[in-house]
Amino acid sequence: MKQKSKIGFISLGCPKNQVDTEVMLADVVKAGYEITPDDTEADIVIINTCAFIESAKQEAIDNILDEAWLKKNASLKGIIVTGCLAQRYREQIFEELPEVDALIGVGSLHHIVDAIEAIEYRKKQYTSFEDIANMETACDRVVTTPEHLAYLKIAEGCDNRCTYCAIPSIRGALRSRPMEELVREAKEMESIGAKELVLIAQDTTAYGRDLGGGDMLVELIRAITRETSIPWIRVLYCYPDKISDALIEEFRTNARLVKYIDLPVQHLSDKVLRRMNRRGGRDAIYDAVRRLRTVPGMVIRSTMIVGFPGEDEEDFRILCEGAKELDFDKLGVFAYSREEDTPAYDFEDQIDAQTKQDRLDILMGQQADRSRARAEAMIGRTTTVLVEGFDAVSETYFGRTYADAYDIDGKVFFSNSIGNQRFAEGQFVLVSITDCYDDYDLIGEAVNSAL
Repeated sequence: MKQKSKIGFISLGCPKNQVDTEVMLADVVKAGYEITPDDTEADIVIINTCAFIESAKQEAIDNILDEAWLKKNASLKGIIVTGCLAQRYREQIFEELPEVDALIGVGSLHHIVDAIEAIEYRKKQYTSFEDIANMETACDRVVTTPEHLAYLKIAEGCDNRCTYCAIPSIRGALRSRPMEELVREAKEMESIGAKELVLIAQDTTAYGRDLGGGDMLVELIRAITRETSIPWIRVLYCYPDKISDALIEEFRTNARLVKYIDLPVQHLSDKVLRRMNRRGGRDAIYDAVRRLRTVPGMVIRSTMIVGFPGEDEEDFRILCEGAKELDFDKLGVFAYSREEDTPAYDFEDQIDAQTKQDRLDILMGQQADRSRARAEAMIGRTTTVLVEGFDAVSETYFGRTYADAYDIDGKVFFSNSIGNQRFAEGQFVLVSITDCYDDYDLIGEAVNSAL
């Protein structure tokens, strides 16, 4: 009997893409294939790609070229490209990257084993691009995050149609998953040890609107809270124009809903927001932030885009002053990426790369000062930390407070001052903060185990 191939996975891009990788992993394992974390040992490598902005596309291409070298110079037999790059550039990839053996679109995740078998039997280049509107959503997963954390993708696609964004053309219109399906999956994540459940979608606040519901995100949070005992429930990718009073009240009253929100505002000049097709405008952003700030302990993370076509010095001044005024706890800034098949690609008044970089540096410099001040204000306080591991070199534990999202924000590094007690990954510990490091990370000492 022929021995089955060893399969390697490379997952690029956002947590939503990571969930897709976990679905493919489950199918591959179910088919009896061995998974290897070392691509030099793999017979076939699957690269799940992102293609949201230019840097993500380049990262995907670089990874494909790295595997192509292994295919030419080592024992690698095949390369499968899945995800957004495959979906967006299906016509060009085989032509420009002939080392690729198979392409799987975002609607064809469950054809991953077919692609592997096509390579094993040396068939010609394999493709599968099924209708993304018919994607199966109730899928088994091999969770690749640490045991204490799991993502829950509550919807696919997006209806917002921002003029800079290619996601609707890649992933399609909003398609919310049934609530009972999500609650069942949340319970499964709890059963394998999740202490933090992170709700994700292109726009989580749009959840259920395609199902004829109103503010169904709040209903979903309540259902997960009722049906599980997961201590931390976190929500990412919320849009300012959809921050309802009911959601704010849920933050205020639900002790297990982490008081942290990811609120991408993208700009604060109404002129630029209109060109971006961002709904609600500056007033909606300010109103959402004002209402969220009424929740004690609320942490607001945001993202902004600089250098959008037509952004003049006055627009940038409004952005910088607004960022100071809104005083976001966390802020990521990105230079506008000109993407084919988006309305903004053809806009006049494109801005040169150096100006974009200069503006990015200015805005991030402002935020670094605010981040440092916040970190210093934590010194002397005691806070709950979710333990994520132990660093043998520095002999310190590390973890996160509720104010820090996994793989996005800072960490807390802390020593153990409670005798010989050892802390396990996924345990909650009370830590006294003694110092800060590099604007974002905190240093402290454990003083007790949290309940």
